[in-house]
Amino acid sequence: MRRTVKNTIYTLLLLTLSVSTAFLIYLRFLESKDKDLSGEWTADLNMTEQAAAKAFSWLQDIEGVSVTLEELGGYMQDLTVQVNLTFEQTARSEGTFRCNVLPESYDACNQAAYEAFAAAFRRLTAERLRMAGYGGDTDEEAVEALVFETFGMSTVSYLMSCGPALLPSLEELQSQYDGNGTYKAAEGILTRQFVTDGSDAAKTECYIRKGSSLILSEEAESVTQAGFSDHYPVLYILNKPQSQ
Repeated sequence: MRRTVKNTIYTLLLLTLSVSTAFLIYLRFLESKDKDLSGEWTADLNMTEQAAAKAFSWLQDIEGVSVTLEELGGYMQDLTVQVNLTFEQTARSEGTFRCNVLPESYDACNQAAYEAFAAAFRRLTAERLRMAGYGGDTDEEAVEALVFETFGMSTVSYLMSCGPALLPSLEELQSQYDGNGTYKAAEGILTRQFVTDGSDAAKTECYIRKGSSLILSEEAESVTQAGFSDHYPVLYILNKPQSQ
């Protein structure tokens, strides 16, 4: 009887140890998987608010134009520029990276911003014409024809040439995001050492990885230098393609 009890206890201990070991291996696997950032990640930098604010500021200087920032925001939606960030792990929690703004994405975003601005401009122009007693047609096509007759170019081309810069220049974005070098990840802190055009610069970011998403935010010191008001502003949320 005593031997049977002893064997039962040993069996239970063995099972408990096996389960605990399996659980620890599972946690270890998840932890190492979470720290491995290898692969290509993509982020969409939202330019909507900045573009709307630039357009609004410019329109305020035009006499007789009544428009709100919210109204312009209704025209300008989902204006984003894509950034690619690629990690290649070469040792535990460290490796190399490449980051770049996609020029074609910037061009598409810039074009979309001015097309949205042009739609708002045509509507405001039609209102001004009616207020001035203009008796002709003021639909979108008619106003576009008047703009072309007056300036010798389309509304979009006119705003691109004579209006405000709705987005930061591609060079500005590239100077902020482009680069390559090495990285280290530890305890939720990602340190990227840039080596670009012969210069060295380190960038420290907080990071959270959740499945196919990677959230990067700047630390307090970097935030102060960059002029942001939030304590930990999100720089970008990167998503890994489903195929990876």
